[in-house]
Amino acid sequence: MGWNIVFVDDDPGVLEGLQRMLRSMRREWRMHFFPCAAEALAFLESEPVDVVVSDMRMPGLDGAEFLAHVKRHYPDAIRIALSGYADQELVLRAVRSAHQYLAKPCSPETLKGAIERVKALQALLGEKSLRAVVSDLEALPSLPSLYQEIMKELESEGASLKRVGEIIAKDVGMTAKILQLVNSAFFGLSRHVSHPAQAAVLLGLDTIRALVLSLHIFSQFEGKGFSEKDVSTLWEHSLVTAVYAKTIATSFGADRVVCEDAFMAGMLHDVGKLIFMQNLAEKTKLAMERSLQTGEPLWASEKAVIGTSHGEVGAYLLGVWGLPERIVEALAFHHFPSRCPHRQFSALTAVHAADFLHYAVAGGPPFQGLGLVDQEYLSDLGLLGRLKEWKEACQKAIVAE
Repeated sequence: MGWNIVFVDDDPGVLEGLQRMLRSMRREWRMHFFPCAAEALAFLESEPVDVVVSDMRMPGLDGAEFLAHVKRHYPDAIRIALSGYADQELVLRAVRSAHQYLAKPCSPETLKGAIERVKALQALLGEKSLRAVVSDLEALPSLPSLYQEIMKELESEGASLKRVGEIIAKDVGMTAKILQLVNSAFFGLSRHVSHPAQAAVLLGLDTIRALVLSLHIFSQFEGKGFSEKDVSTLWEHSLVTAVYAKTIATSFGADRVVCEDAFMAGMLHDVGKLIFMQNLAEKTKLAMERSLQTGEPLWASEKAVIGTSHGEVGAYLLGVWGLPERIVEALAFHHFPSRCPHRQFSALTAVHAADFLHYAVAGGPPFQGLGLVDQEYLSDLGLLGRLKEWKEACQKAIVAE
């Protein structure tokens, strides 16, 4: 059965245009076009829908209100805003309910690509109830100390954009959310962004203040059963993996974009663990205990206990949020890159090596470390012999930081 997709726009010309440009997808998608949110909501009550694409400025129930309603009542549906308006207030209201924001005019390739990409990602996350949990997330939790730090900075009269960018860059949850906003067209900034601090500059202090203080796009970690020390350990590993990954990419001679992607993918590679710790604490603990008892990798225990791994959950969320495919691929396959269809040095290669090298250097649970090396993958790329060189370069990079 094809995907069920709802399009909502009060402009008849836009709806006709969408029907024309998506005609080639009729055998793969079941498409329904509505001139107002009320009619779309009535349809949603009658049968399950996979994706909702809505205009923002509409009479009666506007796009932000409509998507918020869909989020509350149909959390596993993917929500995409498609609008030609740059009304700051309307955009800010959509931030909490839309997974992605596409700007009109939108080419058929862009719209098809956004929907097909989500469809491919859902193959990673087969459990519908888990998809609903992940799709319902507005933000990833932040380290409590950094959350307090950014709140204090933004509430001060002399708030510094540079300082705000530095705080965001130290936090996994804040980094993921800020990259969602600049990699989608929420604020007309969709572009390749190399660093969360750069993203903060592009958004500007007033916008970030509104997003954080009024809309609360950042949240503080409150996972039951996990201490702040547990969370700090995860943050430290993420930050070090980011530095290691960029160092490995630079050592390989990769171009600037690959090196920047390696850093960001390293920073974000374990966001799925945050999702599990915050939302599935008991099962996460069971998975950890299972790995300690069996010696199997944590991702294998997560599959056994939860039904999927932290890499796949993180990839699903960031893919739905519209982050670059290169980053999403690195998250999805960072424990088993040989499953990735591409065989070339990429951010995935750097993050895979950085992840296990950090555990090998800093220590960790017995099921982590060099035992996680995907030898087949690194051998195919002719890189297995470079691990010692990379390890030494990474250690020097951390000392220099």
